[in-house]
Amino acid sequence: MSTPTGFMEYSRQLPADRDPAERIKDWEEFHKHMSEEELRTQGARCMDCGTPYCHTGIDMAGGTSGCPVNNLIPEWNNLIYRGLWREALERLHKTNNFPEFTGRICPAPCEGSCTVGLIGQPVTIKTIEQAIIDKGFEEGWVVPNPPEKRTGKRVAVVGSGPAGLAAAAQLNKAGHSVTVYERADRIGGLLMYGIPSMKLDKSVVQRRVDLLAAEGIQFVTNTEIGKDIPAQQLVDDYDAVVLCGGATKPREFNIEGSDLNGVHYAMTYLNGTIKSFLDSGLADGNYISAEGKDVIVIGGGDTGSDCVATALRHGCASVTQFGTHEKAPLERDPINNPWPQFPNVYTLDYAQEEAKAVFGSDPREFSIMTTKFVGDDEGNLQELHTVQIQRMVDETGRKIYQPIPGTERVFKAQMALIAIGFDGPEQTITEQLGLETDRRSNVKARKGKYNTNVDKVFAAGDMRRGQSLVVWAINEGREAAREVDKYLMGSTVLV
Repeated sequence: MSTPTGFMEYSRQLPADRDPAERIKDWEEFHKHMSEEELRTQGARCMDCGTPYCHTGIDMAGGTSGCPVNNLIPEWNNLIYRGLWREALERLHKTNNFPEFTGRICPAPCEGSCTVGLIGQPVTIKTIEQAIIDKGFEEGWVVPNPPEKRTGKRVAVVGSGPAGLAAAAQLNKAGHSVTVYERADRIGGLLMYGIPSMKLDKSVVQRRVDLLAAEGIQFVTNTEIGKDIPAQQLVDDYDAVVLCGGATKPREFNIEGSDLNGVHYAMTYLNGTIKSFLDSGLADGNYISAEGKDVIVIGGGDTGSDCVATALRHGCASVTQFGTHEKAPLERDPINNPWPQFPNVYTLDYAQEEAKAVFGSDPREFSIMTTKFVGDDEGNLQELHTVQIQRMVDETGRKIYQPIPGTERVFKAQMALIAIGFDGPEQTITEQLGLETDRRSNVKARKGKYNTNVDKVFAAGDMRRGQSLVVWAINEGREAAREVDKYLMGSTVLV
């Protein structure tokens, strides 16, 4: 370990963020950076404990505990402490193809399961991870590394999000010729369109895409499989096909008035802004603007928070975020939320910090449900009607939300953004190929094997497991690539 008593000698430190009231004036990333000496000190807090839960990613109690890509966290913490940055980068890339993404947008379940967190504050793992890869690019250590020889096998990857890119990177590393198909005009999937630039600058995504292209991966944009190219043609033309199209079908929200002008799905809102910003710096006006409007965001997750932050940058008159969940406690509940579960505690995300800086308070309303939208005579949204709810368990054990009589309220709004999640993948490819699906409409492919009921066709990421974390998508892309390599070659060089 770095030092046996580091976790007692040093306190947890995070990089400062740009002032919330100032950063909403632009679309640049909001995190600042720590010095190498500060990072070395944070690395010294790692205990290198006998059973490092931090790098063992598992699903636990409805959340993720530890790192799904099994990052060798104690090892690179120690290397940072010793000043061996390049060696730390090599360790990091052994398990994670894209630490510049996870270091920015992952919720860091590794920190929730850090052993130091049992008695104090966990190690600053996520910050160190980002610092390692950023320094690697700055120093010129991250360069194209194409395979020395090709196998002659051709693989098609559908979807260029984190699962697709991870699968492509690993398969290319094994020597296969990989083509990635993306229906959007830019490569990156959710990383490019869906996550706002202030969380993940798009130059960071493009930098990695350019590196993968230099290593020999072919990218095809503006091409939707199942529409522009029949899915069966892909199966016929390639030795294997990996489906990584994500879970992009929005969960329907059909209540009274949901067809009013001003009611939009979150991803339509976010993607339009991102594309307009990339195309023209928003000068073309080809996006849904919240300027001057009272905005309600329905959904308490990350996508909802991104809508809050985007609305603030548009110049909204007000913004409120609805969540059906209760307000979390200030400290982890040792009985119902014990270590190493992901800690369910009250925090302000970057978007809530910004809304508080502008309007004076946390924008969130907890345990609340929208009952109807009300518009004017011209069909424009004017109000949201709500009721407070409590979560109950019915006689079958199913969790339900029960309205509380007398808690009805009315909120003024000219824009409502629906950010309540997704109902699995779109079904075009599934239907064309006759793929089996599970009860949630995800492509049925066993975890660890990833093969579907159709020969040569594999599935990974959200398209297989449903809406999840970027780090799980990377995990599944890597594992699926290993299984495809076995299928093609009889054995695998991938881990």
